[in-house]
Amino acid sequence: MQIISTVAELRVRLHNETNIAFVPTMGNLHEGHLDLVRIAREHGKCTKGTQSANQQAGCGVVCVVVSIFVNPLQFGPSEDFSTYPRTLEQDCTLLEQCGVDVVFVPSVNEMYPAQQTVFVEPPLIANDLCGASRPGHFRGVATVVLKLLNIVQPQVALFGKKDYQQLHIIRQMVAQLNLPVEIVGGETVRAPDGLALSSRNQYLSATERTEAAFLYQILTGMRQDLLRGETDFSKLEHGAAQALAARGWKVEYVAVRSQASLARPEEHEGNLVILAAVRLGQTRLIDNLEVCLKG
Repeated sequence: MQIISTVAELRVRLHNETNIAFVPTMGNLHEGHLDLVRIAREHGKCTKGTQSANQQAGCGVVCVVVSIFVNPLQFGPSEDFSTYPRTLEQDCTLLEQCGVDVVFVPSVNEMYPAQQTVFVEPPLIANDLCGASRPGHFRGVATVVLKLLNIVQPQVALFGKKDYQQLHIIRQMVAQLNLPVEIVGGETVRAPDGLALSSRNQYLSATERTEAAFLYQILTGMRQDLLRGETDFSKLEHGAAQALAARGWKVEYVAVRSQASLARPEEHEGNLVILAAVRLGQTRLIDNLEVCLKG
């Protein structure tokens, strides 16, 4: 496994690779990230007829690239950029064990050698849900992801479904800007009690960590209500928010949305997603569950 810190060196290393699978991360890796790495290697294996003649020569030989970069553009002034956990040595050990080929670990100056004055303007949904309380967050995410995709030039890139709104915005960016990369969403990896794995979970105290499982219980209950035929989404959202608030959680939102657009669902829409962003103590948690209704 190679650890590379400059764009120039990475481009030289990847110049002759025709089958690159890419997992962008901010480090402090957990099993959710490692699951994306495993999926990346499988999705990178091309099938006869799906690639050009030149690419077919490299079919089956997948170069898995993982980036570790804490992106300042996506953090607000009062957020945790300076204290975000950075565990590079541990991360590289885990990635080597997973068979990663290249780890790209640029500095902030390497990614932004001059003040960034050109940004990706994300779709309007970026101002809703998480974007309502984190203005500019998704502009920073979209901008750094576009930079990374241009640097690595992968055939496939992996993002976790836990960050459902982020995945949606990245897919929109790739489609509308005609980027030649397939975006694959990895399922959320959970602890045995249902809590979605996140680098920020380590901010939770022991008592808060036990309580944190209640969020998944709330979302699961909402999904069961929807599957039983409940169509009053506002009632479900309000009830879930009240139940969380009654236990001391600070609720940013609990929302039932369309999987396709993240807009409020149309009548009789079958593919829904329940999304939530909440604070438990000083820790912000996000989670979601997809719901596919018959009919």
